[in-house]
Amino acid sequence: MKTGPRRSVNPEAMLDAALDLLDTGGLTMRALASRLGLTPGALYTYFPDRAAIVSALADRLLGQADLTLLQNGPGTPDERIIAFSLNLREVLMRHPAAMPAILGAAFTGPVALRVGESLYEALPDPRAAYTVMVYVLGAIALEAAEAGSTPEPEAERIAARRAAFTVDPEAFPHTHAAADTIAAYISTEQFRWGLERVLSAL
Repeated sequence: MKTGPRRSVNPEAMLDAALDLLDTGGLTMRALASRLGLTPGALYTYFPDRAAIVSALADRLLGQADLTLLQNGPGTPDERIIAFSLNLREVLMRHPAAMPAILGAAFTGPVALRVGESLYEALPDPRAAYTVMVYVLGAIALEAAEAGSTPEPEAERIAARRAAFTVDPEAFPHTHAAADTIAAYISTEQFRWGLERVLSAL
């Protein structure tokens, strides 16, 4: 039986579809093939497996952050790291449901390597650079886990956290006293506060 011409797909369109599926927690090779109108086997022409797709997505998202903030932005190296990290947080939090997969990816793409190179230049001790990576990506991961697929504005999320957080003030007096701060753990201010202190200790 004669088959029709093989359909080609732009790899960027494939990544668009993969990110849409990750945003809803449903990225499988079969689901991606269905979304693109391909057979599952046809995907392997472009990517060897799901992990390779997620790794490419991680590199693409990193590329949406403004690396010039880290490479040659104004201020000290610490100030440049903070500016880039805030920008990266903004980019990644557009896709909170995708973060578990993205942050579990192999960050070995060309953009990831450029980000790493710039960070190692700003912090010559590679242990310091790793510490910053752990703080930045860990804080984003915790925020994303709570935000859901379509996060509300930050102020609304903080207010909702505060309203939901109730403890017995007699049994947990210190926790009760810290309730406002705990509610704001997901805030930009808290993210910056923590990163500033990590950097000042390195």
